[in-house]
Amino acid sequence: MTIMVTGGAGYIGSHMVHALVDAGERVVVLDNLSTGFRFLIPSAVPFVAGSTGDRALVSKTIQQHGVTAIIHFAASIVVPESVADPLAYYRNNTMNTCTLLDSAVEAGVKHFIFSSTAAVYGNPDHVPIREDAPTSPISPYGSSKLMSEIMLHDTGRAYGLRFVVLRYFNVAGADPKQRTGQSTPAATHLIKVACEAALGKRQKMDVYGTDYPTPDGTCIRDYIHVSDLARAHSAALAYLRRGGDSTTFNCGYGRGASVFEVIDSVKRVSRRDFPIEISGRRAGDPAALVADVSRIRSTLDWRPQFEDLDTIVSHALAWEQLLAKRKTAAA
Repeated sequence: MTIMVTGGAGYIGSHMVHALVDAGERVVVLDNLSTGFRFLIPSAVPFVAGSTGDRALVSKTIQQHGVTAIIHFAASIVVPESVADPLAYYRNNTMNTCTLLDSAVEAGVKHFIFSSTAAVYGNPDHVPIREDAPTSPISPYGSSKLMSEIMLHDTGRAYGLRFVVLRYFNVAGADPKQRTGQSTPAATHLIKVACEAALGKRQKMDVYGTDYPTPDGTCIRDYIHVSDLARAHSAALAYLRRGGDSTTFNCGYGRGASVFEVIDSVKRVSRRDFPIEISGRRAGDPAALVADVSRIRSTLDWRPQFEDLDTIVSHALAWEQLLAKRKTAAA
């Protein structure tokens, strides 16, 4: 029984790989390394370089490693980029997921966990957001993920594949043991960007929009520590192995922090100041996204360990410092 982790050399995927290895699971990673890094995953884990859209490669990997479950992270994730180049997102996120599902069904894979996003809700009518809230994405990224969710539901009904969809809110932080973290140089994750500014890797911190209908005018997001998110995937797999029905869970903490609150936390934890530049709103950014997490907490054996914003920031900052040391050592 092997678990295939697609996108396992990426930010969230690599945390998942470490969590699975720590639990004694057999793992194989499939990643094209377009945004991932081989050094983020344990050297003993089998690694296959390639795309989820390569049906022959996917089928071969499933067969060779005896894959019985797939945790699917591989995707493009930058909202403004999806607005500028939507077809690339539908190709990589939706079409490649269709190919992956086809291979999984053909090979008799039993369980599938899908990395989705709160972006499927668009601008929600009510906050916190329940899983049964209307889905109305306002970006091609969100639409590409919602299309994949629809395919997964139809596949489950037609072929009996059991699955869990996990809709992430804002993922942040890094492995407390500093084995992996967000390593993409041009990453747009707010906490990573703020930490880079605190360490002098960026000259300034851009704030996109201060006229939202929120207490301080900036966007509010529900930040979840990446290690807690990885544990949510493990709990979802255990749920499916126990015979649980296919379902969808929000992944967050049920409370939000504004952009200014995140910046204040980074300044507090790093004990450094850095310049802020106010810009206009970005296309595709909802005012507030906060999860209703009652379903995941009542259904899965999952209890977060790193809910404090300053803790999330401290782990992210430690990883940025480690990356700086790696760069200096390699120079």
